[in-house]
Amino acid sequence: MSTRSERRWAELARELEFTRLPELRRQAEGWRTGLTGLTALLAVLVLLKGRDNLDNLPAAARASSTGLLITAFVLLATGSILAARAAHGVPEREILLGGQALRRWTKQEVARVTRALAWAYLFCVLGITLVVGALAVAWLTTQDSGAQRVMVRTNTDVLCGELIRADQHHVEISSKTDGKVSLPWRAVVSVKPGKNCDGAP
Repeated sequence: MSTRSERRWAELARELEFTRLPELRRQAEGWRTGLTGLTALLAVLVLLKGRDNLDNLPAAARASSTGLLITAFVLLATGSILAARAAHGVPEREILLGGQALRRWTKQEVARVTRALAWAYLFCVLGITLVVGALAVAWLTTQDSGAQRVMVRTNTDVLCGELIRADQHHVEISSKTDGKVSLPWRAVVSVKPGKNCDGAP
């Protein structure tokens, strides 16, 4: 390596002390934007679609998925706040006029921004992991369920089976004892999830 090349690298190394903080601020701004977007997307999906989908899960799976999603939202929101703090800093009580004081403040701020970005990155990864975990819990507890089991109570009988179809005129179920049964709604007293079919009268 030539002397001129070595001198240039030395100059760049010295300049890095003055450019590191603005560069970290730009990185933090990108992380803040990404984390804010992920947090907003998660909130919208949970508010618009989550409640109906979670109601179809068993109680334990519903509690687990809800806990994972809430924790993921908190982590992503916290990561967004940390990234915003890293990108914009906090209001200072006094303006630093001295060169040495400014140098010390810059060094401390670089350390704080680097630490905040590291935590924001960790919270982002953990938040996404928890969202994937919540989806996995939902998929694993519903993929083998097949058709929904229902208990249909009529004026004279109680039938249990898998729901085939329900429209404005009829409800059709497939029962192990009676086969395929089609009942008009006027003969149906109630239709409930078939969790208690084994103990039906």
